[in-house]
Amino acid sequence: MTIAYPAPAGFLADSNVYQPQDDSRLLVEAMRCSGLVPQRRVLDLCTGSGFVAIAASEMGCADVTAFDICSHAVRCSRANVAIAGVDVDVRKGSWSEALDHGTFDVVVSNPPYVPTPAEGDAQVLSPNAGPSWAWNAGPDGRLVLDPLCASVSKLLCDGGSLLLVQSALAGTQRSLDTLRSTGMDAEVVASRWIPFGPVLSARAEWLENVGLVQRGCREEELVVIRADKP
Repeated sequence: MTIAYPAPAGFLADSNVYQPQDDSRLLVEAMRCSGLVPQRRVLDLCTGSGFVAIAASEMGCADVTAFDICSHAVRCSRANVAIAGVDVDVRKGSWSEALDHGTFDVVVSNPPYVPTPAEGDAQVLSPNAGPSWAWNAGPDGRLVLDPLCASVSKLLCDGGSLLLVQSALAGTQRSLDTLRSTGMDAEVVASRWIPFGPVLSARAEWLENVGLVQRGCREEELVVIRADKP
């Protein structure tokens, strides 16, 4: 994750909610390029501001349901849905609550994935950086990725697809291997190198010390993984 883009025109910005950033936009670009969304039933997990779910609606999906465990995010995304004038069903909960709504043709997600030292950030971040729970994901960045990759096939109908964005720092191959272990075909379909934003900059020395980046490296690779259920 990196420095936030200015919110889209009319979008409600909330300091307690993850705002659209490089990863959000890379995921939306991958959604558009894939051609998976039009006339399909879409589920957006970890919706945050609702940016990705709104984009899915604007691409002509049959319907879109968005989930987030954070009450602030649910309120913010509902407000942004109203501002955008689209139809998105925003609900509070995790992937397990989404199971109650049946299976979906497409699941999209921009989950927390930033490796996090046990003692927290080495410096105090600006409030503009956003809420730490939107990115902190344990020492290896896998706190959400592991259960999500292991269970997403249950949310997909036969022939359904996942589009997931994460940092390579959190282990691209591990996500691919976990998805494949559930019987899905998985590959990286988009990637982009970006400079460290405020969070990774604050953790740069720790990332070096634990071997996640080389000395002096101040860039990360974002990847979008597509996984298809037979």
